[in-house]
Amino acid sequence: MATLCQGLGAQVTLLARRPLLPRMESFVGDVVTRGLTEAGADVRIGVSVTGLSRPDPAGSVTLSLDDGSRLEADEVMFATGRAPRTDDIGLETVGLAPGSWLDVDETCLVRGMEGTWLYALGDVNHRALLTHQGKYQARTAGDAIGARAKGLPLDNGPWGDHATTADQHAVPQVFFSDPEAAAVGLSAEQATGAGHRVSVVDVDFAQAQGANLYADGYRGQARMVVDLDREVLLGVTFVGPGVSELLHSATVAVAGEIPLKRLRHAVACFPTVSEVWLFMLKAYKG
Repeated sequence: MATLCQGLGAQVTLLARRPLLPRMESFVGDVVTRGLTEAGADVRIGVSVTGLSRPDPAGSVTLSLDDGSRLEADEVMFATGRAPRTDDIGLETVGLAPGSWLDVDETCLVRGMEGTWLYALGDVNHRALLTHQGKYQARTAGDAIGARAKGLPLDNGPWGDHATTADQHAVPQVFFSDPEAAAVGLSAEQATGAGHRVSVVDVDFAQAQGANLYADGYRGQARMVVDLDREVLLGVTFVGPGVSELLHSATVAVAGEIPLKRLRHAVACFPTVSEVWLFMLKAYKG
């Protein structure tokens, strides 16, 4: 929203208690912060709002910050997190707690219910709070419902037709900031925390000639996280102009667990931004 408002001509001040995009690789937040700052936004990290007032309904808002400073603004937008909108849909009538996230199995069937009739898709199950993951869950759950109705066996093992395995291992996400930030799978920190032996490969997009043709002065960074024991990708992160269109190739590689030895034969067209794959794989091979 800061990118949007700044692009529409507003003077934006962005206040954040933590570095931006903390769940992604740390360099992503640094690059996005720099992009906002260069666009004219005032980005303040490590700051919290302790109070605000608007005595005149038609006047400005005064914010008090925990560093003792004050800020005047025409309007204020707060990102307050998410809560499940299940307070008043009758969950109590089937023994579930109103206002709760709904725990589901790999077919998105709600656990703790008698029978196989209640499914929960999208944000309400708290698995992956993204529109495209909700659509993925809907496709998978629909197939599972059809199989159950026909009395057919379920293919609900990892990566089966009736399993939402990608919710755990290959979730793609894009932040449409300027520059864009895109990632799929695990970050280096998440992979290490999960017990994987990993190699982290960082590449500057400037090495890809196609990036320099895509935009003058193209700046961006790519990272892949390699599982050293299996030599497959656990995660990939991009930050730079237009990287949202690169993400599906990374998603295919992560979800498909394509061996890096084979992935090097997936030739990127010259001259395109996708050439960054060549340099990532080359950097890993050394």
